[in-house]
Amino acid sequence: MASTNLDLGEELGALLAKLGQPVEQAAREMIVLELYRREVISSGKATALLGMARLDFIRRASELGIPYFRFTDDEWQAEVSESKRT
Repeated sequence: MASTNLDLGEELGALLAKLGQPVEQAAREMIVLELYRREVISSGKATALLGMARLDFIRRASELGIPYFRFTDDEWQAEVSESKRT
């Protein structure tokens, strides 16, 4: 397993500590969620890296404003139209 020491400085370390979880865990979650947001990794990969269930990942991403479903405007309109047919 790769390991990296990262000097966050006192101020950032203190802010992360306020999240109520170990700093390493908070940093890992932030990195994985950012990689997912940038579409570098899939939701499946993100859930595996975080060791959480997919539904928990969807909820956490949603809490942070990171969409789980990514649609273009045309795709969204097609989904809306399709849902109105049923």
